[in-house]
Amino acid sequence: MNAFEIIGGKKLKGEIHPQGAKNEALQIISAVLLTEEKVTVSNIPDIKDVNKLIELLGDLGVQVNRLSKDTYTFEAKNIDLEFFKSATFKAKGGSLRGSIMIVGPLLGRFGQAAIPKPGGDKIGRRRLDTHFLGFEKLGAKFVYDAKESFFNVDATNLQGAYILLDEASVTGTANIVMAAVLAKGITTIYNAACEPYLQQLCKMLNRMGAKISGIGSNLLTIEGVTKLGGTEHKMLPDMIEIGSFIGLAAMTESEITIKNVCYDELGVIPDVFRKLGINFERRGDDIYIPSQKHYIIDTFIDGSILTIADSPWPGFTPDLLSIVLVIATQAKGSILIHQKMFESRLFFVDKLIEMGAQIILCDPHRATVNGINKQYKLRGISMTSPDIRAGVSLLIAALSAEGTSTIYNIEQIERGYQDIDTRLRALGAQIKRIDDAGSPSH
Repeated sequence: MNAFEIIGGKKLKGEIHPQGAKNEALQIISAVLLTEEKVTVSNIPDIKDVNKLIELLGDLGVQVNRLSKDTYTFEAKNIDLEFFKSATFKAKGGSLRGSIMIVGPLLGRFGQAAIPKPGGDKIGRRRLDTHFLGFEKLGAKFVYDAKESFFNVDATNLQGAYILLDEASVTGTANIVMAAVLAKGITTIYNAACEPYLQQLCKMLNRMGAKISGIGSNLLTIEGVTKLGGTEHKMLPDMIEIGSFIGLAAMTESEITIKNVCYDELGVIPDVFRKLGINFERRGDDIYIPSQKHYIIDTFIDGSILTIADSPWPGFTPDLLSIVLVIATQAKGSILIHQKMFESRLFFVDKLIEMGAQIILCDPHRATVNGINKQYKLRGISMTSPDIRAGVSLLIAALSAEGTSTIYNIEQIERGYQDIDTRLRALGAQIKRIDDAGSPSH
């Protein structure tokens, strides 16, 4: 097990390329199960969650070929449906939240699937009800084996249906779409998620022969087809990484250019960072962030304290709220962070307070940050990463802090960020990987 040791307070400089989008990858790679023909996918991030899913597909019988670091071909001709009943599947599927994404395509193509209760981040309950209720509307029948913590699903006669989702879940919408494209008749999904990643999935499925309309809206109509073919697909850059790098530049007063960001797909993300007072400019499809000593948080028009809250797309993504919170600690002004979706995602603020940040944790969902306007630097400490996004937020705090910080449990960070230490060193960061013997127990 490894940890990161960071000597903070250094200005960084240079260009950085965002990796392919993790959240898109889990959907796109699962979708290859919908056809026996070859599917080529590029700009795949080389991270643990994605690599585990690719390995799981290989175990299922998918022929996987890696053409380069970020490009693979998949051929799902000979799927071993018995593999679901194996201890190997239970162990691998249970440790990977993304494993839920293979259920929709398997139900659509083969009429059956099984899934262990998924694992993943410790950021509060993450319900799977939306997935299962959608499958049930299409005619799937679930049997939960509480003793084995396993869901067995029978979907031998999927029929199109009207589905009103109880929440605009991205993974839930994607999973239901993948089941519905091969169901008989017409499926209508209302309150569908409409994130760019979901749009990417729908466009890819249409290239494979699916009939999906309403892409980009919260009302999807899917006319079932009998078969899908192969295709090629390039994934978007990861918008969470892009937001993280903007935050990193602001906190460390660095001049950084983020390359090839697909700016038009970033939605409100640039606007939110501007509200925090961060200067940057669009240069073609790059984002250039100049070195900036101070940044001032906006207020609302009536002068009241700014609130940043997460909401379904095209609202602000919850995955960047941890980054916004860290940035605000060194800004001038105050801000209320309202994390609606997950009840444990703000608990990492105790580490920021220990570093010298002025934060009031109001309740599990809300924190008020009083920015110290860089009157003094945060101080380096030892800490443990609780989840992917909080881990990177603590990493950004450590890079801006005075002195040395150690971050343990970096496996959580590496589930979502590819070669993060190597890429940061290329910008001039003093970060190295160390053995975490003697790490604090958490």
